[in-house]
Amino acid sequence: MAIPTNTLQQVITYQESALAYLENLNCFISTLNTKFENFQNMTANLGATVSFDLPYRFGTTNGLVASFQGITQRLQNLVCDQSANASISTTNQERVFTLDKEGFLGRIGKGLTEQLSASIEGNIALNANSSVPVMNVNTGLPTGAYHTESGPFRFYGDGKTAINSYQLIDTAITNFRDFGVPSGEINFYIPNVAVPAIIGSGLGQFVPKRNEDIAMSWDIGTFDRTRYLRSNLLPVQNAGLVGNGATTAVQTLTVVSTNDPTGQAITTITCTCDGSLSGATGVVNMGDMMEFVDGVAGKPNLRFLTFIGGFPTAQPVQMRALTTVNASSTTVVLSIEPTLTINPSPSSSAIGINHNIVAGMKILVAPSHRCGLIVGGDAFYLAMPKLPDEVPFPTHSAYDESTGVSMRVYYGSLFGQNQRGVVQDAIWASTLPPEYCMRVLFPL
Repeated sequence: MAIPTNTLQQVITYQESALAYLENLNCFISTLNTKFENFQNMTANLGATVSFDLPYRFGTTNGLVASFQGITQRLQNLVCDQSANASISTTNQERVFTLDKEGFLGRIGKGLTEQLSASIEGNIALNANSSVPVMNVNTGLPTGAYHTESGPFRFYGDGKTAINSYQLIDTAITNFRDFGVPSGEINFYIPNVAVPAIIGSGLGQFVPKRNEDIAMSWDIGTFDRTRYLRSNLLPVQNAGLVGNGATTAVQTLTVVSTNDPTGQAITTITCTCDGSLSGATGVVNMGDMMEFVDGVAGKPNLRFLTFIGGFPTAQPVQMRALTTVNASSTTVVLSIEPTLTINPSPSSSAIGINHNIVAGMKILVAPSHRCGLIVGGDAFYLAMPKLPDEVPFPTHSAYDESTGVSMRVYYGSLFGQNQRGVVQDAIWASTLPPEYCMRVLFPL
């Protein structure tokens, strides 16, 4: 007997998956100092900038006869020029037949939040190599400049050797403290991919209590008054032709002169580069890290002085390039952060060094690297001012606990156009005084 064939209809449904979002490791937003989060509400503050004071610096004189000195206020600006939004629009039919019916709008809103928070976190992380773009406060568009006043000029690592052990990360912290350290906890932001090797090195040591803790959590955790935080959004510093040179000779610049032969306030250094780079563009990139080389014949080794007191440290003099520079023939003119001085003055933020910079000294430029960051003294500031209501549209200001972002949410319809839009947006600012931080160079 023949068996009949059934013709059946298949119905494909679109179901909520319940998949978690692939979230980033938002360690910056949740750990920054928010003292000025809503600085626009401070009495008499007008505009998009708030200035805060840096610690005072003074000198001393020998003997008991007073030599009175002036008081100089040193300031750092927090400029709220960053903004971003994530938005969607739908038709009424889409909301009635597709979105509202199955309750997908909540998940769509979560997607907007995740994207907006990632944009803010990544922007804040750019302070690690001083590359936060300066934006037009009114239009939100880049001006072409960068907030080079924020971020470190000191660094640890050579950009080539792996930083993969507890001893190496503690050496970085020790070097950071040698210059002078603020009270309180230190935050060390480490690239996520570098953490397993560091923990693995610790597990090979005979430290039972610590190793039990890190084996259970697989986190570096906190020790020696330092908190270690993972991030997958730390920036890459793409070095110029000198830093990425194939040989040490190419990676080294030779000093010709400075803008101040007396050594009182050195802000630019004229050098020569390797002949193979004659006339090249981008020989040193903005944000490149540089260090004076020890052991140059006939030249003293340069060392930083302690920030307070002006005593010699064990730390070689280091600098950050403020601009990208080209070679004129083999001549390179470096604009540097910080201002260097052989005579530290309480009236400036110049950084003291033990000897003047003279012709013949050598400067080694670091290669491309992933930027880790050490911050002390709760000195990394974040502002996220509350935006006003978008009258006449329904508006809500919200704080997202999972990402730490404060944002505005509003929605509205285009009259007669069958379109409704939902917008999540935020404005923010971040700044990091240079003397309170250090970059850590993790090889790519």
